[in-house]
Amino acid sequence: MSKGRAEAASGAPGILLKYLREQNRPYSAQDVFGNLQREHGLGKAAVVKALDQLAQQGKIKEKMYGKQKIYFADQDQFDMVSDADLQSLDAKIVALTATVQSLQQSCRHMEAELKELTSALTTPEMQREIQELQKECAGYTERLKNIKAATNHVTPEEKEQVYRERQKYCKEWRKRKRMASELCDAILEGYPKSKKQFFVSGSRSFPCSPGLCVRVSLTCLIAPQEEVGIETDEDYNVKLPDP
Repeated sequence: MSKGRAEAASGAPGILLKYLREQNRPYSAQDVFGNLQREHGLGKAAVVKALDQLAQQGKIKEKMYGKQKIYFADQDQFDMVSDADLQSLDAKIVALTATVQSLQQSCRHMEAELKELTSALTTPEMQREIQELQKECAGYTERLKNIKAATNHVTPEEKEQVYRERQKYCKEWRKRKRMASELCDAILEGYPKSKKQFFVSGSRSFPCSPGLCVRVSLTCLIAPQEEVGIETDEDYNVKLPDP
């Protein structure tokens, strides 16, 4: 045992006796050890020994509750308290409890308000934000003014014509892609290898037949020796637009 631990153990009875008198409530040895160990550096064995010593000397009382021993201050050393005094103390406890609850509620409100204020922008930050927004609004205003002053607006008829042409080309794209897919499926029915092996790139190109090959869908047929290579829309991350 270290010198500091030994000194703490020698003074343990006095420390425990004072503690039990001040608290005036029952404790187990484990409770006393947990409450005083950090402050006084008492070991559990020293606490148990000191409590037993105080009980044997009659300075404190002990009782067995099941397998656990409880220690508490000798009540004979305290003055008798009348029923009126107890009622007065109970009333004070009720009043103090209400005060504590009210203060806790006020603290919660103040903490919530502080959190809100802390997360809010400060006055200089708000001023800078306003300046940035005003500058942004001025830019949009100038842009809108230029758009309104422009003379090369697209007419509704021209816009409609663009949409019609887009629908026409997408329809043709979809049609030719379907035709090429059906052709490949028909070939694969009697093809001895897998579809992945069929869709491979090669080194020698063959011209596409009219109506069977579209640049953005099935771009060209390529054949290294005996295999046929096909470049699909998926190879270039191209998606057919929605109708």
